[in-house]
Amino acid sequence: MDFRLTHTDSSSNARAGLITTDHGEIATPVFMPVGTAGTVKAVHIRDVDEDVKARIILGNTYHLYLRPGLDILREAGGLHKFNGWKKPILTDSGGYQVYSLTDRRKMKEEGVVFQSHIDGSKHMFSPERVMDIQRIIGADIIMAFDECTPYPCDYNYALKSVELTHRWLDRCIARFNETEDLYGYRQTLFPIVQGSVYKDLRIRSAEKIASCNAGGNAIGGLAVGEPVETMYEFTELVCSILPYDKPRYLMGVGTPVNILEGISQGVDMFDCVMPTRNGRNGMIFTSQGIINLKNEKWKADFSPLDPEGTSFVDSAYSRAYVRHLFVAGEILGPMIASQHNIAFYLRLVDEARRKIEAGTFSSWKDEMVKRLGQRI
Repeated sequence: MDFRLTHTDSSSNARAGLITTDHGEIATPVFMPVGTAGTVKAVHIRDVDEDVKARIILGNTYHLYLRPGLDILREAGGLHKFNGWKKPILTDSGGYQVYSLTDRRKMKEEGVVFQSHIDGSKHMFSPERVMDIQRIIGADIIMAFDECTPYPCDYNYALKSVELTHRWLDRCIARFNETEDLYGYRQTLFPIVQGSVYKDLRIRSAEKIASCNAGGNAIGGLAVGEPVETMYEFTELVCSILPYDKPRYLMGVGTPVNILEGISQGVDMFDCVMPTRNGRNGMIFTSQGIINLKNEKWKADFSPLDPEGTSFVDSAYSRAYVRHLFVAGEILGPMIASQHNIAFYLRLVDEARRKIEAGTFSSWKDEMVKRLGQRI
């Protein structure tokens, strides 16, 4: 994987770049739709590619390990062959999912023993095992196995967690370097900065991650309940330490406003379940603000779903019709709203890139932030 910066913004830390993988190029800043179990929920792969125009999608190690399982993925030739996606894929390590199994896991130096949320069966994730699993899944970008601390947590817990994450990172790198790509294309390992909301721990972790000279680096453990101002503060801090010439990935973030603020702080890559999750519940994001399609006010609104939208669903269906689908419990409603939302997220980061290239990002961002968070 290669990364080249193409433009920087003079009034902020925003930047535009180009990631090159064996499955294609990724113009940054980029939003990556989440396909946890090998699919972006409720949206066809063809539509994610041709209509939404996503440049990269996510898969999740924990979920894919459990279903369909490694034997099936290996036999298929990796996740690309299994789901038909021909562009780059990034897989999360499963650390966050294991962290969320609070009463079903036991953590120790070797790794984490956990119970499947599906059938209660016991499994073991170690740094080495997670690297091996991600080799089999075959994503272009794979993540180190880390511990994601809860919020809030006390300093001593966060300290021990960071130290464990760093020891696990060393083991991830060693295992990654001693194993081969399985399907004839290169994979790249991203380490993850942790440290909860403690400045010295974030600095310590960012310096450790920066010293690894990885192809790219991630910022984890944010957007887990802390105040949004705290998230912005630590994102900016970590970006100031991570290598300037490598892509920076802010994990699990966020709202359209969060993404624009992250771009202004120097983040290149984002992912979040929000566009599809909120879409399935009738909430859509637009450049004018947030719409709850289930509200009575849209009952007789026959205007297009989003007059400024780039997806075919934005002009093909009216707000009144999509509201009707939700009220009637029709599965097409969540499908339309999900597709609109991820197309909107991609349109937002694409517009951000154009503004960075034109030198007008900061003023545009300030105006957009005022509009994007309001409810219509």
